[in-house]
Amino acid sequence: MRWRRRMRASRQTRARRRLILLNREVLIFCRYRRTARRIWILPRAQDWWQHISTTWDDGEWQKHFRMKRDSFSLLCETLRPWLTRKNTKYRAAVPVEARVAICLWRIVTNLEYRSIAQLFGVGLSTCCQITQEVITAINVVMRPKYIKHPSSAEFREIVQGFRDRWRFPQVGGCIDGTHIKIRAPSNNSADYYNRKGDYSIILQGVVDHRLRFWDINVGRPGKLHDARVYALSSLCERGNAGTLFPNRTERFEGVDVPVLLLGDSAYPLSTWLMKPYQEGPGVTPDQLNFNSKLSSCRMAVERAYGRLKGRFRCLLKLNETHITFISQIVSACCVLHNFCEVHNEEYMDREVEEAEGGDEEGQQQGPQQHHHQQHIIRDALCRYFTAL
Repeated sequence: MRWRRRMRASRQTRARRRLILLNREVLIFCRYRRTARRIWILPRAQDWWQHISTTWDDGEWQKHFRMKRDSFSLLCETLRPWLTRKNTKYRAAVPVEARVAICLWRIVTNLEYRSIAQLFGVGLSTCCQITQEVITAINVVMRPKYIKHPSSAEFREIVQGFRDRWRFPQVGGCIDGTHIKIRAPSNNSADYYNRKGDYSIILQGVVDHRLRFWDINVGRPGKLHDARVYALSSLCERGNAGTLFPNRTERFEGVDVPVLLLGDSAYPLSTWLMKPYQEGPGVTPDQLNFNSKLSSCRMAVERAYGRLKGRFRCLLKLNETHITFISQIVSACCVLHNFCEVHNEEYMDREVEEAEGGDEEGQQQGPQQHHHQQHIIRDALCRYFTAL
């Protein structure tokens, strides 16, 4: 019986010791929590943002944010319902103006998040999260308004605009593709390796005479040819279905010519998409003259890409954003490009020019069959320009 009592006493002693140690750990943990709550956020200086928001003039705003102060305020008001956050008892929410400025600074300069966080006085993860939230808000709130299929009346204005500026009739838009450099994805990286030796995704855009995008398709792997990207897009589907342009024709040289897209030689010729004649043996001076007229008019899309990448350097340089979000950034940049053009924001970086030239190499040129309607339309336009 004695050994049993001794064992029971020993177990009770060990239990008391464990309880004492547990109470000590709980006490230490509670003290740590009280200390941690005193430094819920690290103190960071926000003097730089407060200084520039009150002292910069329109020239500085346009140089660094690609828009004047009034346009920036309008952008903030448009996104305010989506970006407003509530203050808590632990910290104050980042204002909407600072959120939009953080995002713009990122896509305009392609500066790393760590440096942007130091400038605006926020945490590194907060800076990254704010940028993603603003990009998402731009695509959800603004894209339906600023990138949309033109109405019949708007198409009449576009056609007249191309005719007045470049003397090319029945043009509803110019189409081309451009590559956006990215870091090699971890999965299927070979699909994104393009002919220029970079990893990229493709942006296909259609612009009007004012260099504004009215259709974009973004995210296809850089390995694909422009013609393949076009064939996989909804633009091609609507064109083949006859719903892309209004049923509005004009007669040239005895042929009814519908509203057209203009593309380079990478694209297939159709009744609603014109491309230049294949140059080489047998090409006539009239056909070369037509190619020159088409190329001059089609430069509208090249200029639009130049302005887009000049305004938002994250598209001009290597973009290290994850492949799952890069398409959202490109789309938001196109929306902001149209926003700047609509509000007459001056384009200042004239040295940045688009020199992509499309994927003309590798496009298979089949035998020309002039009894097809698309060739009849192109030949009629060729004769029209010869007679001018």
